[in-house]
Amino acid sequence: MTPHPFRRRLLLAGASLPVAGPALAQTAAPAWPTRPVRMIIGFAPGGPTDIVARVVAQRLSEQLGQPVVVDNKPGAGGNLAADLAAKAAPDGHTLFYNTSAITIAPALYGKVPYDTMKDFVPVSTTATNAMIVMVHPSVPAKTIQEFVAHAKANPGKLNYGSSGTGTITHLATAALASALGLQMTHVPYKGSAPSLVDTAAGVVQLMTDTVNSALPYVKDGRLRALAVTMPKRLAVLPDVPTLAETVLPGMEMSAWQGVVLPAGTPPAIVQRLNGELRKVLAHEETRQKLIAQGTEILGSTPEEYAAYLRSELARWSKVVAETGAKAE
Repeated sequence: MTPHPFRRRLLLAGASLPVAGPALAQTAAPAWPTRPVRMIIGFAPGGPTDIVARVVAQRLSEQLGQPVVVDNKPGAGGNLAADLAAKAAPDGHTLFYNTSAITIAPALYGKVPYDTMKDFVPVSTTATNAMIVMVHPSVPAKTIQEFVAHAKANPGKLNYGSSGTGTITHLATAALASALGLQMTHVPYKGSAPSLVDTAAGVVQLMTDTVNSALPYVKDGRLRALAVTMPKRLAVLPDVPTLAETVLPGMEMSAWQGVVLPAGTPPAIVQRLNGELRKVLAHEETRQKLIAQGTEILGSTPEEYAAYLRSELARWSKVVAETGAKAE
């Protein structure tokens, strides 16, 4: 797979985080929020999305002067949460802390109960995480090359976990298997946390997950890291090679996150929230918390995020077609 423009484009946008910009300055701040804000997340507590979202929510609460309450609604690869968020009142008091799932699911499922571009108003990207390809220690493979050989010698006998059908953790492994001709069975979970637990227990043999949730499992030896999905090795795992330098030249894939609001939310609230999120991502203590997790901080304008969502819908439609991935 060829590298996509996500990191380059949005890092450039993130470089100006402290500045709200002329478009934001033109609109007076609305009387919002007037009560606690609900932040819906489509995955279980303790997973990579939840970990970052709670850091963002904490700082956002302090800035807004109202609680930002994280509401985990796992299931159906994030579709349950997306549908719930799409149907929420468009008054700015319900945010959807989304992932790439809202651009993958339409291609994977064929029909979902929401339209990514029509039912949501993009606000801003927030962060992205590199991913690690890991196996249970019982798997007789010390390197990614050895794993590929082992999987080819045992077609259909290996299972891989994910945070849910249609999530980046599903598609990353599906793309890897498709590109290398591996036959493995997908076992979806309601979030990364339960999938990691079962992978560490040997219920499934392999999982590709983000560095911020997977690193503790690798560090204490519960899982063995074989490769990372970014073009360069990670500072936290300098001895773990990239897929690009080993078995898949050009391979780059990361798990990105952002915030959207229900369609129909007043533009003034969208602009205000964008400005507040930019302040969150520029806040030094918040940045250090995210960086310590291995998270790469992003940030964008609503227009940039909308363009990126459109490009990702097209990208994942192609990936799903190429891999033959299906919603189980």
